Amino acid sequence: MTDILSWIDVGPIANIPRQGARTLQTETDRIAIFRTLDDQVYALLDRCPHKQGPLAQGIVHGHFVTCPLHNMVFSLETGEAQGPDDGCAAKVECQIVDGTVRVGLTELQAGLRHAG
Repeated sequence: MTDILSWIDVGPIANIPRQGARTLQTETDRIAIFRTLDDQVYALLDRCPHKQGPLAQGIVHGHFVTCPLHNMVFSLETGEAQGPDDGCAAKVECQIVDGTVRVGLTELQAGLRHAG
């Protein structure tokens, strides 16, 4: 995503299980924040572009997540579908600063926020 308005602290990286995810509800979107086994964090909009499946409920493996609805695999780094599948889950800027996960929100996304 582009045009970041502000960085929002989501919480400590320890609050996201390795090979798991947590969600952040913004004014306009639900964002899935993933933690890999090697402690990298990535964020995608929490919906598969194919069937709108909740990616946060998918299986994280390596730097990929598998959609829980139909097994479509997405790169956590780019959001791009892997293998023969087409599509892209929208990437959201994400970083770790002093052990705290931060997500970059656009002007439209900023507003009411709740980490789930």
